[in-house]
Amino acid sequence: MASSSRQPQRASSKQVTLFPTTGGQEKGSPSQQDACEVIAVGKRRDGGTRYWCLRHKANATAKYGKRSNRCRTAHIPPISEHEIFFLEIDKYDGGVGLWGAVPPVYDTTVMPMDRGVHVHARRSAGAGKDIDQTFSRAVRLVSTRLADGGVVISDLDAIYYMISSVFGYAVREVSCTHCGDSHLDRDFFSVHPHQRHLCAGCGRHFRDIQAGIGNPIAALQTTWRDSSYTPVLSKRKLEIQQSDFPGGIQVWGSNPAFLWTAKRAEEDGIHVHAFKKLNSLVPDLDETYGDIAIDGVRLDAANVRLLMAQNVLPSVRSRVRSLECPRCRTPIYATGGAAYSPTVDQKCSSCRHRFAARGRVRKVVANPLVAVLAQLSRNAPRKPQEHDLELLPETI
Repeated sequence: MASSSRQPQRASSKQVTLFPTTGGQEKGSPSQQDACEVIAVGKRRDGGTRYWCLRHKANATAKYGKRSNRCRTAHIPPISEHEIFFLEIDKYDGGVGLWGAVPPVYDTTVMPMDRGVHVHARRSAGAGKDIDQTFSRAVRLVSTRLADGGVVISDLDAIYYMISSVFGYAVREVSCTHCGDSHLDRDFFSVHPHQRHLCAGCGRHFRDIQAGIGNPIAALQTTWRDSSYTPVLSKRKLEIQQSDFPGGIQVWGSNPAFLWTAKRAEEDGIHVHAFKKLNSLVPDLDETYGDIAIDGVRLDAANVRLLMAQNVLPSVRSRVRSLECPRCRTPIYATGGAAYSPTVDQKCSSCRHRFAARGRVRKVVANPLVAVLAQLSRNAPRKPQEHDLELLPETI
């Protein structure tokens, strides 16, 4: 799928139909701002017609190949200019860091869900952060290194960059050969390199010059080639008790920033927020740690990082389980493609025994952290929050 601020080129010969997408409008007077703009974009595999909404950049084909009166993302309004945070990178000599923000893997606070583009910015090296905030829709980056008007990075661009990078995939700049839109691969396609893409801008298929994963962020990174680096494991260690933080604890796996302009290295590990007071907006602990234990239970940074990505990947999130080898009782830890491809067959890394997952849902992804967090929740000040970004599935 694709994400771009550019408008697709539209042939005047195509038939365009407008459908209202929101309630509250008087019958016969749909809002032009919220209306779907549906066109026919070719044939389906069964010979039927495919329909696409140019306004919301989504499929508008209903059951049996009929034209739908609402596309699948009609309930999500396009990003408006006032929802875009304006960031002048050159003003922050101390460095800028940008990440895809997703919910923590463990959250016993009452804080709202985190989602979007997270920004750190310092005006001078060694100083405190002038900006430490998540922007839910998009950020416009402006710099003398960029073209006039800058570059807009959406929440989905940032989130899917995080997912691709956690599973070890580099992204590349991919543009639709029909309309020129910058292409974003989502869900299944964000972790499976491929050459044939479906453009969200115009709804047509196109082929790239090589197999890869498209993300507009790739073009931004080529502008800051000197920002290429390898994060270093944090030397900080943390051992805490949940009872000491009645306001709750939040745990994330660290992942590389998609833009890092600071001269110092970025830290790797597990990021923790801990609150002594329930209604406090500022955490008493806000750091990245290389070694962490909560209530005597040590957390594995790799498992935390994987679970963070697995929890937001639509094709995987409902299939993550903790499994043990039935022969030697070793926890199963899915690596490589098995970490994002649910499967029935499991293999023990200790005794090499192969077995089938049991239960109603048998195609699963194994991550032992699920059981570890369930254990921690027994001593939590309140039931951990269950966050859902509600990202739409995009599969073959």
